Amino acid sequence: MSEQCNTGSCDRCGVENCGDRKPASLQEPLNKHSNVKKVIGVVSGKGGVGKTLVTSLLAVSMQRAGYQAAILDADVTGPSIPRAFGIQEKARAGEFGLLPAKSKTGISIMSTNLLLENDTDPVIWRGPIIAGMVKQFWTDVIWGDIDYMFVDLPPGTGDVPLTVFQSLPLDGIVIVTSPQKLVGMIVEKAVNMASAMNIPVLALVENMSFFKCPDCGGRHSVFGESHVGEAAAKHGIDIVCKLPINPKLAAASDAGTIELFEEDSLNPLISFLEKREVQK
Repeated sequence: MSEQCNTGSCDRCGVENCGDRKPASLQEPLNKHSNVKKVIGVVSGKGGVGKTLVTSLLAVSMQRAGYQAAILDADVTGPSIPRAFGIQEKARAGEFGLLPAKSKTGISIMSTNLLLENDTDPVIWRGPIIAGMVKQFWTDVIWGDIDYMFVDLPPGTGDVPLTVFQSLPLDGIVIVTSPQKLVGMIVEKAVNMASAMNIPVLALVENMSFFKCPDCGGRHSVFGESHVGEAAAKHGIDIVCKLPINPKLAAASDAGTIELFEEDSLNPLISFLEKREVQK
């Protein structure tokens, strides 16, 4: 339907070829000094399931595999990516835009906490301003040449996920969940939102899936039996990864040494991404 249409019905529309017209794209232009080949969103229906941890591990894995990885921290009011990578310095302004921080292994990172004077300063902004900041992370940051950019989104299906889905050229999303059956309902909301926005769901990652006893080697389902396979089958999602509860991984994230940690639970997803064409 054309923007000029005021009848609400194509049968009575007087605009020529109205039905053939497509709505204007809402995608924002990438900074002209940047080249980002693949953009993958990492989402969750609720908080506390380890979305930022999964985002960090994906970027670390891709960087180790020889690709240039980046993280756009779209969780504006709860940014924790810089802490996981032990980044202390702030973002700097260049001649043509903001320069992202670099992790120890060269991952490019932009986050609200890189712009605040103190890490604990609250971001007391309304939705439109937060959404505008996320867009600026795409349009005003000089990313350079990036093979894989991972976007860490805030939980839920509100302003920021909607902004990212509409404004960035997402190649797909990864949904992070936990084993509780209640969370399955929240996962379905995220899947349905992606479907409504024509964004493919690349994988489901179940965090805190089990605990492996260091003494007996047995697996214990601390948070109940897994239901991620049921959700994947229902929605035709082929890639499923299960991250165990690992106190050492949590400690590495808290200490800012996530890049030093070896974790192979996401390998099926990494292999899947590598098989897809990197070049747009």
